[in-house]
Amino acid sequence: MRRLIFVIIALAAAAFAGWYYWKISLQISSAPVSTLLPQGTIFLAHLPDFNRTRDDWHNCDIYQLYREQAVQDFLRPALAGVSNLPKTNAASQTLQEIEQLDPKHAFFALTALDNNNPRFVGGFRFRGSEEEAERVISRWRSTFQEQTPGAKSEKLQYQRHEIELVTAPPFTLATTYDRPWFFAATDLTGLKALLDRADHRAKNPEGTLDDDGAYRAAVAHRPSNYAAFFYLQPKIFSDRLAALRATVRSNPAPGESTMLEKMRCIAGSTRFENGKIHDVLFLGMPRLERGIMLTRSSVSLGTKETFFYLSMLLNLGERIDILNQAAAFAGAKIFQALADSGVAADDWKAAFGFELGSLADWPSSAQWPSLLLTLPVMDAAKAGKIVETLIGADENATWTHAEKDGIRYFSKQSAASLVAITPTIGLSDRILIGGFDPVSVEEAMKRSGAASSELSGSQTYKAASRLLPAPTNFFAYVDTGLLYSRLDASLRPMLLMAAAFMPAVAGSVDPTKVPSPEIITKHLSPIVSSQRYDRDGYVAESVGPITLDQSAIGFAILSSLGAGARQKAGGGVTGWGSTATATPRPTPSPSPTP
Repeated sequence: MRRLIFVIIALAAAAFAGWYYWKISLQISSAPVSTLLPQGTIFLAHLPDFNRTRDDWHNCDIYQLYREQAVQDFLRPALAGVSNLPKTNAASQTLQEIEQLDPKHAFFALTALDNNNPRFVGGFRFRGSEEEAERVISRWRSTFQEQTPGAKSEKLQYQRHEIELVTAPPFTLATTYDRPWFFAATDLTGLKALLDRADHRAKNPEGTLDDDGAYRAAVAHRPSNYAAFFYLQPKIFSDRLAALRATVRSNPAPGESTMLEKMRCIAGSTRFENGKIHDVLFLGMPRLERGIMLTRSSVSLGTKETFFYLSMLLNLGERIDILNQAAAFAGAKIFQALADSGVAADDWKAAFGFELGSLADWPSSAQWPSLLLTLPVMDAAKAGKIVETLIGADENATWTHAEKDGIRYFSKQSAASLVAITPTIGLSDRILIGGFDPVSVEEAMKRSGAASSELSGSQTYKAASRLLPAPTNFFAYVDTGLLYSRLDASLRPMLLMAAAFMPAVAGSVDPTKVPSPEIITKHLSPIVSSQRYDRDGYVAESVGPITLDQSAIGFAILSSLGAGARQKAGGGVTGWGSTATATPRPTPSPSPTP
């Protein structure tokens, strides 16, 4: 009887221990990443499901474009060269190992920045047993030790956890398991604190990032099905900027502060939607503009050939001093002429509205696109005085003046080049339009009074605009399919000619294998971007095969690579001569503007 009672007690104890372990393990595995980090966390990057994100990426439009056979044939020489690199093979193996671990809620965080000594922590949930995970992670750890001279390894015990500590002064890497989590940190103290929060031993359980007001405001604007997310707390940087100003005795006027000091937090997320990429950027800060809203009235200037449209609130009257400093640095003091003529910032505000517009058309019959800039006119007399002052400041050029149907036109003939440029400004009592040729400016002036346009009435533009909430201070639209078609028609003959006269070009790029525009454009939908003020901050969203920010970053990378290639080539290419060409540039990343 006693033996039976003992067996029952033992079974009950084992069942309770199993239930308790299961409950604690479940709590740890389901705990949000934000509860594992201290409240003062400076930066956090979070990837909820690596394998799901990989699958979504493989199904998106831009990846399907990459997998087109014609595109693969065109890229094969470059891909063959890359595939032979040892680093590429190592990266492929690492990717396979990551897929094997099936990491969930992978995170990387900067928790402190003391005396310019950053402290990082990171981790992820893994699939399978700890032994299976260690077989993969131990290879990474061994590779790190082999590539780090003087690295030493030791094992420590902390609260039933075994910590692997690798030191190579001044660097330290501490790693451990808390199944189903794997954790790593650049200092032992940070790793122990992370374990205490994961195991609910923290002395101040409320002092986590999840309890931070700025973080919760950022998360409120984060979609539920995001593929990647980041959070930045700029306070530490704004405090250092304020200290620097105090050191140089350059304090702002009472009530004023820098843009960085106004920001409570910065957060962004990326997700995949029906083959498209959708970015959301949140800036937690007070609203800068009051009583004005974006109307997108300049969309009336668009045509069926418009591939780019932008409308944003930009108070140039508040930026005259900054613009003059920038122009003076570039050697052109055009805005100084306004001050010399007695035109103040208030005169600019009275003359023009806040909404800056820009459009780019590319007719199929034209070799290059035409670009327009617009500003609404509030006071025609003051606007005319400002325009005449700015034109008069251009001492080395001759501007012609004409008037048609009550609209004033100012034109300047530029030096002859491959692209004929005749900067032209049209000024009516309602709008100012600037462009690079008088014909496009005059045609735009005729369309400026219309209530709608071919662009605003097109199904492509309407469908793209409906993908995002209505903007309050920024909107951009890029028809990537139309843009690529025009680029192909203009550049393909030039590429074929270059290959015929310069064999080196054909050696690196085979012009005959450039995919047809139909293959490319079937994967290209419009890029649309919208920014609005929502409750406690600015929310900027962008949707497309790639987003507006990604295209700007890609353009910057390609430009830097091109500049490096030209420098490596010795500063020039031998030939019959050189010509200048104009190419459209992507718009900068949207940001709130006063």
